[in-house]
Amino acid sequence: MKLIVGLGNPGPKYDANRHNVGFMALDRIASDHGFGPWRARFQGETAEGRLGDMRVTLLKPTTFMNLSGQSVSEAMRYLKLGPEDVVVLHDELDLPPGKARLKLGGGHAGHNGLRSIHQHIGDNYRRLRIGIGHPGHKDRVAGYVLSDFAKAEEAGLDDLLRGISDGAAALAAGDDARFMNAVAARVAPPRNSGTRPQPAAVTQPATTKPVAVKPEAPAVVEPQTLTDRLRALSERFR
Repeated sequence: MKLIVGLGNPGPKYDANRHNVGFMALDRIASDHGFGPWRARFQGETAEGRLGDMRVTLLKPTTFMNLSGQSVSEAMRYLKLGPEDVVVLHDELDLPPGKARLKLGGGHAGHNGLRSIHQHIGDNYRRLRIGIGHPGHKDRVAGYVLSDFAKAEEAGLDDLLRGISDGAAALAAGDDARFMNAVAARVAPPRNSGTRPQPAAVTQPATTKPVAVKPEAPAVVEPQTLTDRLRALSERFR
């Protein structure tokens, strides 16, 4: 059993916020992989299903971001899981939009949801950092994370969420390389360079063209004139 947690804030006001990209990723996984309906549990919303051979519970805490650890720890106690069985999906300021990275342990870097989870279960859990970019100055961070993704970012975000869903079974199984390959196949698909090698030219065997030989023209005997015949007769009787 694995517990995959997506971080965000509850309510339609926050649905499209950058801070809610963890919720968005879980919604895509649940939809694509046929998980059961969402229901209220563990101070959050859960959906259950399978990813590959793994039984998985998806959890979206509804405690608001800065109390996410309460929901996560309650779910872990009920499901009898340890931190090594937990994967947390969250927004990451230090990655550009369209990028994602996996990490085990480490600090919370000021992320309120991670800070709360650290306080309740420690830091020995896996996390998927989903890039949202940085506004450029720390004073603008609060407003930035609580703002919606720009229209120009939507196509790239959709590709990234599809890639996360494509690789969800590998994520649950702990196969990080296969998971990242699935993400890369969506966000940076290989392109045909247009330099496909051309087939080698087929060399035709040389042929000798027969040379037409003109038949030798027969010798032409010019007829003798009367003068010539008379000259010849006179020579005979001289």
